[in-house]
Amino acid sequence: MDMQLTGKVALVTGASAGIGRTIASMLAAEGCRLVILGRRRALLESLAAELPASAEPLIVTEDITDPTAAERIRDAVLGRFGRCDILINNAGGSRPQPPGSLGEEAVWMEAMELNFHAARRITHALVPAMQAAGFGRIVNLTGLDEPHSVNPANAPNGATHIWAKALSRQVGGHGITVNSIPPGRIRSEQIDLRVMPTEESRRAWAEKEVPAGYIGQPADLAVLAVFLASPLARYITGQVIHVDGGTRRFSH
Repeated sequence: MDMQLTGKVALVTGASAGIGRTIASMLAAEGCRLVILGRRRALLESLAAELPASAEPLIVTEDITDPTAAERIRDAVLGRFGRCDILINNAGGSRPQPPGSLGEEAVWMEAMELNFHAARRITHALVPAMQAAGFGRIVNLTGLDEPHSVNPANAPNGATHIWAKALSRQVGGHGITVNSIPPGRIRSEQIDLRVMPTEESRRAWAEKEVPAGYIGQPADLAVLAVFLASPLARYITGQVIHVDGGTRRFSH
């Protein structure tokens, strides 16, 4: 299937590893020109070296929790390409707390800044250019908003879903869609190093919790993100679509 993405300009945050890196690679394979953003320049440079020449990769290193970063990111993207058709808001992370802990105030503030405000600011900075072009695709990588325990990252996920739904209604008439993808357990640095550091722990959890029977790979989610970023997905907006191998027990 032709995703009709040739020549589109895509910005992928958190592109240095895992899901973000895979999404960036898939978008490039579909013909997109890319802005890859993260904090670890060496990893971004290695990604850029792997991309086809048609991707014309622009590397941007920023700490997106800096309230002034969004304007610099916007200026870098528009200064290089003159447009931004696709925004993949991928940077973020879970903040599990020790049993019985409610979390320190600083952790709650940092989680909200990273997992909600940063993506919101970048999106708001780029929406006017999308409106002027009459086309835009915004895809947010989020997470659970149905908490099993106190985790400061859950509240920003819920905030993102509500904000994205409201935004989708406001910009839909400009040819812009806004959707969110909460990943289930997907193989990544966070999962492999912090949450489930052994193959045994990953296998045991998957056998118990995942109907599909395994923990997903980044490509299992990236294919959906690339589709939602395409012109073909023009009538899908304001949605929260889980990619978790069936782990989530709710029907809605």
